[in-house]
Amino acid sequence: MTKRAGILVAVGATVAGLVTAVPAGASASPQTPRAAAPPKWTACGTTSHPTRQCSTVRSPLDHDEPSGRQVTLALTRIPHTAKTSQGPLLVNPGGPGGSGLSMAGFVASALPAKVAAQYDVIGFDPRGVGESTPALDCVPGHFDPVRPDSVPGTLREERTNRERAASFAAACGEKHGDVLPYMDSVSAAKDLDVVRQALGARQINYFGYSYGTYLGAVYAKLFPERVRRLVLDSIVDPDGVWYEDNLGQDYAFDARHKAFAAWVAKNDATYRLGADPAKVEAAWYRMRDAVRKHPAAGTVGPSELEDIFLPGGYYNGYWPELAEAFAAYVRDADEDALVTAYEDFAAVDASGDNGYSVYTAVQCRDAAWPRSWTTWRNDTARAHRKAPLMAWNNTWYNAPCATWPVAPLKPVRVTNDRMPPALLFQATDDAATPYEGGLAMHRKLKGSSLVVEEDGGNHGISLSGNDCLDAYLVDYLTDGTLPRSGGSGPDAACDALPDPEPASAAKAGTKAATQTGATTRGLTLHGLLGFRG
Repeated sequence: MTKRAGILVAVGATVAGLVTAVPAGASASPQTPRAAAPPKWTACGTTSHPTRQCSTVRSPLDHDEPSGRQVTLALTRIPHTAKTSQGPLLVNPGGPGGSGLSMAGFVASALPAKVAAQYDVIGFDPRGVGESTPALDCVPGHFDPVRPDSVPGTLREERTNRERAASFAAACGEKHGDVLPYMDSVSAAKDLDVVRQALGARQINYFGYSYGTYLGAVYAKLFPERVRRLVLDSIVDPDGVWYEDNLGQDYAFDARHKAFAAWVAKNDATYRLGADPAKVEAAWYRMRDAVRKHPAAGTVGPSELEDIFLPGGYYNGYWPELAEAFAAYVRDADEDALVTAYEDFAAVDASGDNGYSVYTAVQCRDAAWPRSWTTWRNDTARAHRKAPLMAWNNTWYNAPCATWPVAPLKPVRVTNDRMPPALLFQATDDAATPYEGGLAMHRKLKGSSLVVEEDGGNHGISLSGNDCLDAYLVDYLTDGTLPRSGGSGPDAACDALPDPEPASAAKAGTKAATQTGATTRGLTLHGLLGFRG
């Protein structure tokens, strides 16, 4: 779900007249778009997914003007092979800003063949993303190293970060001012209905992770009668869109970082950073101080270091590699180990620039953010005192919304009693979309069933190697069967998968080596979901 800036007078004056915002209520109700042309599918198979097909669908930029300017949405499909089809299953990896083209192949191959064969599994790049056009890229290279330290030690350092975020917002307005008023979750949900029409389907099935859970819930609110089955995994809290949700992440990611430190301490025989989690965590912050003074190989400063270790909060399968880089730097002063980890986990390429541009465009447009820098500063300082890992880093990631050049909409109230029962998945210790979000969505979607992964800390848990979770998914996609507890809380629970073993233990043939299938699937899924998405 993720990856806050002062109101700078000069920048504000520059962007104030760039974009005329669509009134907050203009996109509130679904319009009937003109008939979408059926997609023309062409073969674009890969070694892993030889039957994959590709196409595009055109959709109105402004759904209130269906005959006006169009955007192009890129699609992929793994076609059904069973004699009887259950229709299209649209899949989304989150973001906003995540590309979904590769998700079709993954989901089709991760599901049991008999189930996958009953669906046309459809991946898509939402408006502004990837191969859809126009694609957004506000500031190429915005995350190039070495960035300013995210934690401001002085007012000057704070001002530097504020100006940097405000400049990003201004550049977005200058470069994409004609598109920004239509970069929002309601418009993206209406795009899904255009895709439905183009596919010739009366209803769609939908499977979304992370931000994709909010997109799916918005679609269901706008078009409840067009939803057949709805699967939401790692669920956005719809009551916190988006400022409060990001504040909640600050505390949750810090807790996951402490869990990582405890895991490193447990495996002290391998990493030799201490058997006390508190001492391991202290060593990490000493490493941060060191790269603030002297960025590792001129590449990894404190902000980059935070970015390297953030993925460990999303998925514990990354812990062994992160711990090796951590230990190599602390014990052996190996700067190259941090640079390699940066390239593997944190370096942002052109697709990442695009993803961040869409992320800011959608989140800043979807809902109001504070315009007073005092609010941002006070909330971040409060979070930093208790949860220092990423509070300021997360603030700067979202800070363009403080000076965004398009007025915000009002968040959609996703409460729904008109759609069929949905299946929800949530880990109790998820950092990116904390547990309370799953409970909130469960209350709002009448008849939904919530399956919880107890003591699980990963973000994106179904089709990630947990057979217990996947059994509920398979039952639901097969015939709509859902678990029912009869209470107001979760309807079913599964134990989390065990934490990984150190890489050296896996190579030696211990328990970790027997988890290859689950680990491989988890790594594949989390590579598609990305970070802050």
